[in-house]
Amino acid sequence: MSEPQMAAPDGEPLRVLVVDDEPRILSLLRLILGYEGFNVAIAEDGPSAIQEVARFRPHLVILDLMLPGIDGLDVAARLRGDPDLLIIMLTARDETGERIAGLNGGGDDYIVKPFDPEELVARIRAVLRRRHPGHVARLHAGPIVVDQDRRTVTVDGSHVSMTAREYELMRLFAANPRRVLSKQIILDRVWGFDFFGDENNVEVYVAYLRRKLGPHRDLIETIRGVGYCLKV
Repeated sequence: MSEPQMAAPDGEPLRVLVVDDEPRILSLLRLILGYEGFNVAIAEDGPSAIQEVARFRPHLVILDLMLPGIDGLDVAARLRGDPDLLIIMLTARDETGERIAGLNGGGDDYIVKPFDPEELVARIRAVLRRRHPGHVARLHAGPIVVDQDRRTVTVDGSHVSMTAREYELMRLFAANPRRVLSKQIILDRVWGFDFFGDENNVEVYVAYLRRKLGPHRDLIETIRGVGYCLKV
């Protein structure tokens, strides 16, 4: 992804609640947003969404309009009591009237199914940046700092030059410290879901990163038979 991910002022990941009655959509978004560095919770219907907002206190809600129990527009109306809560409407309807109803009903943005995951993540970032310009866009992982606004990496305070692919791989590791990332996950997130190459690409670029980390090369640990982990 080329746009920066953000964190809350206290350094904790931003919280996103995904509300949809399709298990496939919930699983997909929990995986994608989790590996983009967000703290993700899910709800499958309107009443559960309202309860989860009270418990989880998300910064943003991705809200399907067609929900059992209480529909998305009614849920949005109830959530509008919190002026800091952002809502992105998610629906299969593509009519202009439905988009207008969603936005007028409290949505900060609107995206139609089927959607491109990268477009959804970009919209999330754009909405968060407009409402919360004070959120930082730096990832700190031990001696490594990834500045996602400037797309730069520093190690022990010194700038390290990286190619676009190396930067994306370093950003993925820094957004998921201590988490084991499989080679397939790395391929999906760094090379893209439609990439048809093999896992050797990951091994090659991990070797590149290790060289550039110098004395900290061992921070990227190989988990045999699985993938890699940034030990910080």
